[in-house]
Amino acid sequence: MPLIRFDLIEGRSDEELATLLDAAHEAMLEAFKVPAGDRYQLVYQHKPAAVRIEDTGLGIERTQNVLIVSITTRPRTREEKVAFNQLLVEKLEQRCGIASSDVMINYVTNSDEDWSFGHGEAQFLTGKL
Repeated sequence: MPLIRFDLIEGRSDEELATLLDAAHEAMLEAFKVPAGDRYQLVYQHKPAAVRIEDTGLGIERTQNVLIVSITTRPRTREEKVAFNQLLVEKLEQRCGIASSDVMINYVTNSDEDWSFGHGEAQFLTGKL
């Protein structure tokens, strides 16, 4: 059920994007223990001039592969988030060649009444999920 948004600089091929989405889904399945069909991912591509991701004084160098991953989700434990973060950067580096220094992750947490998967129903509240 997490909704994952990827903001990146345009220029990746369809195959590269598919690999990126698959790697992120695998990390989510492992860290959050959600069902395999629980996949909601969006990619937003931006012109290089429209992206400024600096390092907040941490000395992190970014490249054109910079990627912001925003996860909208029901509450997750600290352990789940730490596991997801680590699994994600490992899988992105292994499968996509994206350095961990190029990956910025943030979470937006909401509650069950904030989700409708269709038909205007709040399926978490109705018990369908």
